[in-house]
Amino acid sequence: MKNATLRQVKVFEAVARHLNYSRAAEELRMSQPGVSIHVRQLERHAGLPLFEQLGKRIYLTSAGREMLRYSRALIQQLKEADDALAALKGVSGGLLNIAVISAGDYFFPGLLAEFCRRHEDVTVQLTVDNREEVLHRLGENTIDLAVLLRPPEHPEMVAEAFAPQPHVIIAAPEHRLARKRHVSLQELAHEAFIVRERGSDTRLAMEELLAEFRVKFNVTMEIKSTETIKQAVIAGMGVSFLSAHTIGLELELGRLSVLDVEGFPVMRKWHIVHHKNKRLPAVAAAFKEFLLQEGAALIERLVGRVTPKRRLRL
Repeated sequence: MKNATLRQVKVFEAVARHLNYSRAAEELRMSQPGVSIHVRQLERHAGLPLFEQLGKRIYLTSAGREMLRYSRALIQQLKEADDALAALKGVSGGLLNIAVISAGDYFFPGLLAEFCRRHEDVTVQLTVDNREEVLHRLGENTIDLAVLLRPPEHPEMVAEAFAPQPHVIIAAPEHRLARKRHVSLQELAHEAFIVRERGSDTRLAMEELLAEFRVKFNVTMEIKSTETIKQAVIAGMGVSFLSAHTIGLELELGRLSVLDVEGFPVMRKWHIVHHKNKRLPAVAAAFKEFLLQEGAALIERLVGRVTPKRRLRL
């Protein structure tokens, strides 16, 4: 193995994690043939096959499982070396490696822009994905920080709230309830709801509300994309439960309406999350403090304020 390269090791680890050449190539921004070449070269260095194919799926061989264990240890040691050197550099010149759930991509670039204006030499590696994938990246230590609505229920993770997150019921402006005052949850029971997929933070917030007040919405469509949900609501296909932070432009243009539902907006909180044993690079520690001190005020400035919460009446 003395002639194996770090690139080959990293490519192998990505394929082993996904057990899929195409997904590994997408993650690494390589061609699939290029990924295959790196794996074959590593197998030649190892002198043993690292993968085997059964049907249309690939699996790790015994040698592959051993190689994966050492590959991850090597990659982790190199990352720790990078973090230690970045800490010596301080915030200036550091890499901020962070992930945020998709509901945050409407305001999070604005927070990053403000932070980078204050620390001009900082570079950012930002991942926007669903909750499950963000938590996976956090567990694999491929990111330093994560921004989530619901803190993970894991004793090894530290989660600190830094800003409120209001959720509202939206409809097309011509919807029959768009101009009505004090709509109850019971009045929404028969509306067609277009909602985020199960497991997303937005869906979990909605399900918590329904469980608390023992109400059931008529879910007619599940969509992973918030943008697609908004377009479906605009087209009159139904109503939706979404973050108020995601609809500012459509409200301004008059393409969506927020229904005046009793007890809304439903408030949750944004959390900044990392592993409790993680030695945060200086830039990550500085960004975490930035969010805790100024995140709420900056988000309000970026997306505006929603109406105050009223008592829920059923």
